[in-house]
Amino acid sequence: MSIVNDTSEISHRRNIVPGPHRDGSRVVERRVVTIGGGTGTFSFLSHMKKYSFNISAIVTMSDSGGSSRRLMDEFRRQVPLGDLRQSLVALARNGALWREVFMHRFEQSEEMDGAEQQRGVSGHSLGNLILKGLQDINNGDLLLAIEDAQELLNTRGRVLPVTLAQTSLCADLEDGTTICGETNIDTRGNDNPNDLSPIKQLRLVPPDAAGCAQSIRAIRRADTIIIGPGDLYTSLLPNLLVHDIARAVRESDAEKVYICNMMTKHGETDGYKASDFVNEIHRYLGGRVDRVIVNNGT
Repeated sequence: MSIVNDTSEISHRRNIVPGPHRDGSRVVERRVVTIGGGTGTFSFLSHMKKYSFNISAIVTMSDSGGSSRRLMDEFRRQVPLGDLRQSLVALARNGALWREVFMHRFEQSEEMDGAEQQRGVSGHSLGNLILKGLQDINNGDLLLAIEDAQELLNTRGRVLPVTLAQTSLCADLEDGTTICGETNIDTRGNDNPNDLSPIKQLRLVPPDAAGCAQSIRAIRRADTIIIGPGDLYTSLLPNLLVHDIARAVRESDAEKVYICNMMTKHGETDGYKASDFVNEIHRYLGGRVDRVIVNNGT
């Protein structure tokens, strides 16, 4: 893992997202759409909510591990809930009791074997279970479940799935092999210190998954669209593999900003410079962003 601080061929300015603007006699909150997922988006949204923005957080729906995986295995046509939960918690107002409830994870019981743990709540995220319960209460409507969760958490902004379709993430490697499953791609470098074959192409299965209509609408109405921060291949690019979403971003008149990673990740972005991250964003977006935020420290 190394620091990404090469800023060659990248322009950057201060004041990336202006504050509220005036529409006639009214002061209107700037409409900001973030696109990402995972812990990078969680940290970013936790800070963004402190400012006067109208936030719509669009999150990836490719999670394939942990509590989300167990719910998908148990319930037919269930989509992953982990990234939605994280973003909801990030936007929760400080002091909200429900924030702590959604963050709670049940301990893994040492007295139970693996099969028994899979059948119980051991290791489950309570927030995922609540989201699943809200979805059931709303007759399977995930968007209504998210709205209910936003009310419980008193969120500063809203969270939207990039797609409502069940999808799987696959990475074709330079050596000709293919890895499927977001978790398998994300963790392949954890226990392998050796050089790994680089990712040549990222794919979504099915490739024609429709973008969530509410997410597309938010992009079209946005003043600023921010991609990142987050793992390039498992948190950011999966959103741009949803063709409706990438098209909406390309066609939007909003200012488009990419927040580049500060570090490379073994097994995904080994040896990447800042320009490599940006080039991959442009390749999968099918267009260019207007501004890039890059760490220029040492």
